[in-house]
Amino acid sequence: MEEKVGNDHNLDKVENSPQMGSLVQWSQWQLLDSILPTGGFAHSFGLEAAIQARLVSGPEDLRAYVIHVLQNTGSLLLPYVYSCTIFPHLEMWHKLDRMLDATLTNEVGRKASTLQGSALMRVAAAVYLEIPSLKSMRNASLSRGTVSFHHAPIFGLVCGLLGIDAETSQKAYMFITMRDVISAATRLNLVGPLGAAVLQHQVSIVAEDISKKWMNRAVEEACQTSPLLDTVQGCHGYLFSRLFCS
Repeated sequence: MEEKVGNDHNLDKVENSPQMGSLVQWSQWQLLDSILPTGGFAHSFGLEAAIQARLVSGPEDLRAYVIHVLQNTGSLLLPYVYSCTIFPHLEMWHKLDRMLDATLTNEVGRKASTLQGSALMRVAAAVYLEIPSLKSMRNASLSRGTVSFHHAPIFGLVCGLLGIDAETSQKAYMFITMRDVISAATRLNLVGPLGAAVLQHQVSIVAEDISKKWMNRAVEEACQTSPLLDTVQGCHGYLFSRLFCS
């Protein structure tokens, strides 16, 4: 059954579905919509811990922190998004899931990745009914009990099945990361809504450069470029009071 799910993935791509036709872009845009309940807004990417550790205390610190988060995302996670986008099938997803689970040494970050990935796969299987392989792959993975459901490979998998090209999928992953960490900063009262919008627009220039630097890399090249952020996020569980899960 799993072999069939893996080999037939191309038949389920939205771009090849006559029922969807010109509606394919609506499905692609929905993947980036903040209303999609994937749990991204429950995580601060270590920002809450960084604030309590006094590593971030103002707008300039915040801007630097967001850029470091994007650098880590680009160097470590974009290769997983890329590989699963160009090979969106069960075997590749499971292989990348195992590799990323072994790579992430920060328990808080690992848990955040699996929580968001599980939510994304559950939502995608329920929303994108025109791609039946999503539900089949999810059920097959749940029955195994050995799949961690990390977010980056699943995001690439869904992008690939929705017909989103590799470049767009990687930039989209950078976008949702930037969006979520800046949203967390707003709720932590580091910046107001207008200031957050200005910051996001300004940082997008840097995000584009980071994306180009790390785009289309093999997972063997994945690495941490800002290890301090990984250390700070690992301290999140020790906070006396916290608003976010990570």
